[in-house]
Amino acid sequence: MNNLLDFLRKYHYFFLFILLEVASFALLFYFNNYQGSVWYTSANRVTASIDRFYGDVQTYLNLQHVNRKLTDHNIQLQRQIDVLRERLADLDHDSTETERLVAKSLEGYRLIPAKVISSTLVRRNNYLVIDRGAKDGIRPEMGVVSGGGVVGIVFLTGPNYSLVLPAINARSSISCRIRNHRFFGYLQWDGGSPIEAYVSDIPRYARLKVGEVIETSGYSSIFPPGIFVGRIRAIHNAPDGVTYRLDVTLGTDFGRLRDVTVIATENRAEIDTLRVHALQSEQAI
Repeated sequence: MNNLLDFLRKYHYFFLFILLEVASFALLFYFNNYQGSVWYTSANRVTASIDRFYGDVQTYLNLQHVNRKLTDHNIQLQRQIDVLRERLADLDHDSTETERLVAKSLEGYRLIPAKVISSTLVRRNNYLVIDRGAKDGIRPEMGVVSGGGVVGIVFLTGPNYSLVLPAINARSSISCRIRNHRFFGYLQWDGGSPIEAYVSDIPRYARLKVGEVIETSGYSSIFPPGIFVGRIRAIHNAPDGVTYRLDVTLGTDFGRLRDVTVIATENRAEIDTLRVHALQSEQAI
């Protein structure tokens, strides 16, 4: 208490000066219209700037949630478009039946949001690490996608994290098709640019054009059909002389990849069991 009193006695002139300054300004702005209008205008401008800054910060913080919703919605739309495209190809315009098929096509998939916490781009065997693992329902051989399209396949899982084999890994092989043509091949990567890959095993009689869409085929339980992969950049004859090699510009920008979604197939266990039985039957013959 004595220290406080000593402090006030020592600096009481300064505090008196501040008090008189505040009182002077209050009298100046309150009893003079011009000075008062200048003060209120400036105060409103500062307040508006602070409110704008606060709003910008709030908007930025909400971008993560918005981006996640857009990514999941994009995946759902791609699945629905694929089903609708097949229905139109069959010239069946029964809207009730089409809606039933769309809903049915989405029943077997569960979307698990995740974030990329580590990745490589310049190696031949690149990888991604995501912040979801076995505790979150992640299992090996689940498909991983982003808002730009296919990302890769889960390779290993831990309790809290998972290692993903991206499309830009030399060991990656993803079943794909050319949209509206139904020709199937495999997306692979042989090093080089992280935005370019190629599709092999396309028959030579296929009539294709640069710019056409490459999408997942749905021939495995990893990815549903119709998920965007990329676009044809160039068409070459394959070394075997009987197929095409399609150079593809990937839809996923791996250099800026952050938010991803893991596609969990609810009936995956049943599919794997059938495959095991099929392999055992082949070996027994």
